[in-house]
Amino acid sequence: MRKLIRNIVIAVLVLVVVVIVAMAGISAHVVDSTRGQVRTIAQIEEADDHADAIVVLGASVYADGTPSDILADRLEVAADLYLAGAASEIIVSGDNTDSHYNESDAMKEYCVKLGVPADAVKVDGAGFDTYASIWRAHNVYGAQSIMVVTQAYHLYRALSIADGLGMQAWGVAADKGDYDNQTAYSIRENIARVKDFFQTRLGVPPSQSQ
Repeated sequence: MRKLIRNIVIAVLVLVVVVIVAMAGISAHVVDSTRGQVRTIAQIEEADDHADAIVVLGASVYADGTPSDILADRLEVAADLYLAGAASEIIVSGDNTDSHYNESDAMKEYCVKLGVPADAVKVDGAGFDTYASIWRAHNVYGAQSIMVVTQAYHLYRALSIADGLGMQAWGVAADKGDYDNQTAYSIRENIARVKDFFQTRLGVPPSQSQ
């Protein structure tokens, strides 16, 4: 009996190690395969790159409708890209499921304050996660090419999803400083890369609600 229990414990430990190594490998592949698609605004201007849309991925909004620092940085970079002529519209994609919490409308309002015409900002209130935001940009808003704006750690997954959906995609990092809970974000991101890697390749539509 002791030998059987020991063998089971060993088998479980081996399985755990295999899973961890596989997840780490997929996460590394997502980063390595998309790193070359990350640009700066200056590089995009110099190359005269143009996309159908700039996609801004949602993040938290305060109770008064003010974007959090991490989201404000994304929106400021997106506005700069738009004003530089990188795309003719911006898709602000966030979670609008709660009547008391509305990410994407707050995102649009902030873009307009930054000088982007209101009719150039498309509001996607069903961007419940990164996969949904990219999938909907392609399948709902019809974008064939996009420039994704988010923080660097988050860009690779978004670009990998876009590649898997057959889109042309560039990424522009919106890192303007240090953010709270960055370690937790990074750990969660490694897990999410694995989930979205398989979801993209299986062609699974995004969830319609959270």
